Amino acid sequence: MNTKYDLSKLDEGRTVYVRSVKAEDLPEDVREQVGGLKTLYAVHDSEGQRLALVRDRKFAFVLARQNDLAPVTVH
Repeated sequence: MNTKYDLSKLDEGRTVYVRSVKAEDLPEDVREQVGGLKTLYAVHDSEGQRLALVRDRKFAFVLARQNDLAPVTVH
């Protein structure tokens, strides 16, 4: 737990953040489209703008990498 990381090497322009989102917290029009899913995963830019909303964490990371972005998990 005492490992130091040099975060200055992260390219802010390419870093995106992946976090879980409860379906119940989404707007009604979006909830209607998610079927029976309880949790989705959002990809956000460094300003907090949601770029994508997908059904699973693995796909969120794949989607980011396919678009030359560097995904990291946010809690």
